Amino acid sequence: MKSNESAAYLKGMFEGLGLKADSPEAKLFVGLIDTVKTLSEEIASLEARINELTEYVEEMDDDLSAVEEDLYADEEDEDCDEDDYFDDEDEDDEDYEGDDTQYYEAVCPSCKEVICFDETLEGDEITCPSCGEKLELDFSCDGCCDSCEGCDCEEETEQE
Repeated sequence: MKSNESAAYLKGMFEGLGLKADSPEAKLFVGLIDTVKTLSEEIASLEARINELTEYVEEMDDDLSAVEEDLYADEEDEDCDEDDYFDDEDEDDEDYEGDDTQYYEAVCPSCKEVICFDETLEGDEITCPSCGEKLELDFSCDGCCDSCEGCDCEEETEQE
């Protein structure tokens, strides 16, 4: 039984008692029944507001999920950096001072996934983790190093 139904039931019981309206007991019962009725109306109002807020929060959650998908989809396209290659444990290790490992990236021609790897790669072929296509790697100069003299790189090195 809901609180508004309980209040109506109490009012009906009181009226069935046949007490005189001006008696102290009747005044007490009328006050208690009115209080129960007021509380039941406030509870109904709060329940309606809770339902409204619940729907609003669910809509916000859906919107936030869409935004997160957009943000993280863009993040996959960013360049690789050294942090991609270390576990969280390495960052906490006091003896860790980094290394001079050279990192590379390649773009899969099939799925456009950016693949990050380091110089410890054996051979000149890697497999795309997304689509499984085998990629042949060319480690020749890309024109960004100081040893570009004499090669036909399209980019010029920066002069200091």
